[in-house]
Amino acid sequence: MTASEPIKTNRNTLLDTLATTFAVFRDGRPLALGIHKTLRERMPELSQDQIRRALRIHTGSTRYLKALSHAEERFDLDGNPAGTVTPEQREQAGNQLKERFQKAAERRKEEEQAKQHQANLLKLADKFNTR
Repeated sequence: MTASEPIKTNRNTLLDTLATTFAVFRDGRPLALGIHKTLRERMPELSQDQIRRALRIHTGSTRYLKALSHAEERFDLDGNPAGTVTPEQREQAGNQLKERFQKAAERRKEEEQAKQHQANLLKLADKFNTR
């Protein structure tokens, strides 16, 4: 990579702007249902696609899912209560987190096994290369 190439990131610049503008994003609080409509009203310069991508990243984050799995209320852009989180929604968020953590643990285990396998192959190669 050269100095002139942009650094690729998973972050969404709109999401950074939303976090700067609205505490509900910055604090990772559960969002009111239909908040995309309110965002379109308050920020008409944004396309529906931009908002959808930013919300997908935000609501799919581990931080947000953790907050949702323990929350009772949802919040609007001003931080006011705007609905409740149902037990089913809390359970679904908890299940997504469990699945995510299990996959990460499996991936780490596979990586460790691959490292160990590679180390064993190197030892074996060294043993036969000394003859």
